[in-house]
Amino acid sequence: MRTTVRQNRAPTQIGEEDKSPRRPRFPGPRVPPHLFAIPLGIAGLAQAWHAAGPLLGTPQAVPDALNILDAVLWLVLVGIYLAQGPRIMLADLRDPVLSPFVPNSALTAMILAAALAAETLAAGRVLVVVFLAVTVVLGGWLTGEWLTGGIDPDSVHPGYLLPTAAGGLIGANAAAQVHLHTLAEASFGIGIVCWAMLGSVILNRLITRPRLPAALVPTMAIELGIPGVAGTAYFAVAGRTASFVAYAIGGYAVLMVLVQLRLIPVYRGLSFAPGFWSFTFAYAAAASDALGWLELKKPPATTAYAIAVIALLTTLVLWIAYRTSILVIRRQLFPPRVTPSGRDASGSHALLSQWRKGIRCRPHDLTGSPRTRRRWMNA
Repeated sequence: MRTTVRQNRAPTQIGEEDKSPRRPRFPGPRVPPHLFAIPLGIAGLAQAWHAAGPLLGTPQAVPDALNILDAVLWLVLVGIYLAQGPRIMLADLRDPVLSPFVPNSALTAMILAAALAAETLAAGRVLVVVFLAVTVVLGGWLTGEWLTGGIDPDSVHPGYLLPTAAGGLIGANAAAQVHLHTLAEASFGIGIVCWAMLGSVILNRLITRPRLPAALVPTMAIELGIPGVAGTAYFAVAGRTASFVAYAIGGYAVLMVLVQLRLIPVYRGLSFAPGFWSFTFAYAAAASDALGWLELKKPPATTAYAIAVIALLTTLVLWIAYRTSILVIRRQLFPPRVTPSGRDASGSHALLSQWRKGIRCRPHDLTGSPRTRRRWMNA
């Protein structure tokens, strides 16, 4: 009696069908981690409206409604992302371009938890501690991953400030809101030190290396968002006083505002993409900081300044949300599922051709990392 041993054989060339059994794939859309900037931006807008309340007398119902909408959106995106399985999540965490965006989900959750604490302090406090711990763990893991070396300097972008610098400063603000001041001070230290260390590396990359790919150019707005969130975090930890540190952070924020004004022609040359949500939280953090200074100093025409700040920010977020809804209607928000042969759902090789030629990506493509492309092909 002869026994035949059947071995799985890999395709010998691109386009040949692989007959080997495969694990069932997640049937939903591919949710890349940079889409977590959407709920993070809405959370930032809610914070700005909350900061405008004492100056404009706006009802608390406005930020509350934004937080409820944001919580629903966050649950949907996080649920789909987790359903993709640990294989894709680990691949994202190891990717030199995508990995800094993964903690955005925890950052949003901390902001929402702090807002919840205004209604239910106990529940909000527990959630702040949980998601701050998640943020610190992810930040530590990613920092260790980056320290192992092998990262192309051109892969570095301002999003590298999100896991630790922004995470620590947002955590400080959230912890202070739930009256955990020791935890807030420790988190503030993480944010400030990581901002100083990583900020110099990122500015060196932006100044001395080639320009960022078009899809990553909006992340340069994060250079303004970090001093903005640092200012609000300092007020939350040290109290709303015009001290030396507050002035120093505020001065750097003003410098970054001027930088953003210089970058307007660069931004105008971009095609709209989901990466534009990087503008929302960064500018919302700066707006919240500016509103805090207006409340503290009360200069002449304070009300007019506050109206201008909140109106410009809200208009920007609404415009980005409208353009994103168009991508949803056209089914262009999520990247296509790429088959092992390298073809997308339409059967074209356009995606791989764009990577090879190095030309501008389609609006829903974020990174040209070959490692990421291979992971998406094998997902």
